[in-house]
Amino acid sequence: MTAPSRNQQRRPVVLLRPVPGRTVIHDLWAGTKLVVVAAIGVFLTFYPGWVPIGAVAVLVFITARSAHIPRGVLPSIPRWLWFLLILGGVTAALAGGSPVIELFGVDLGLGGLLKFLRITALSIVLLALGGMVSWTTNVAEIAPAVAKLGRPLRFFRIPVDDWAVTLALALRAFPMLVDEFRILYAARSLRPRPVLTTRRARRRRWAFEVVDLIAAAVIVALRRADEMGDAITARGGAGQISAAPSGPKLRDWVALSIVFAICGAALALELTVLGTS
Repeated sequence: MTAPSRNQQRRPVVLLRPVPGRTVIHDLWAGTKLVVVAAIGVFLTFYPGWVPIGAVAVLVFITARSAHIPRGVLPSIPRWLWFLLILGGVTAALAGGSPVIELFGVDLGLGGLLKFLRITALSIVLLALGGMVSWTTNVAEIAPAVAKLGRPLRFFRIPVDDWAVTLALALRAFPMLVDEFRILYAARSLRPRPVLTTRRARRRRWAFEVVDLIAAAVIVALRRADEMGDAITARGGAGQISAAPSGPKLRDWVALSIVFAICGAALALELTVLGTS
């Protein structure tokens, strides 16, 4: 048997691991990227029209090209997801609504289908926006940025530094745990499976395997947490994670100005020239 070709192999999801390179997007302050994501998220929540979605999609595409993001970071889309999208589109099309077109003497309402397509496009744009932050930002830069952005909240005695450290540790642990779970799943698939003749025995065997996987996952997580705790203690404690100096520079203000200008222009077009959706 021949090995599967490169195009046939499924690409896993690559998150929380920056793409190697030195570009303007990589050099932006992590807080700037977080502010942009939050602002665009709020913007698209209140104005989820086609023009804002298209403007943000173009912005994400230009940013990806500027950051030299390769196509290999995009995961393979499973077939069942395509099936769910088609099923959702067909179901939404049955709702009808304006606009209405005439096809072979039958009036077809495209309102439901257009709304489904808009929601799908909005989800894809938001996922791509979050992926851009993940592919261009070092995890170690997140905690200092969150601590600096949340500095005004210290007036209300909110433990911003503790929250930033917790977020940083969670982001650091997520890729490691994903790799460990993949190893556990691969080891489970290599175990010989007993031949079970009854359906009840197969259900019991499946339940036992689930319990074994959960127990192994908990043990791996505890071991990783212990190792990370020792490493943090050796480097001066958890306070050093959020104490690194960080802040915006001139390029960050320029980037924020460009993003807000694009969002403002898209909003103006949506509300005036093209009308509200």
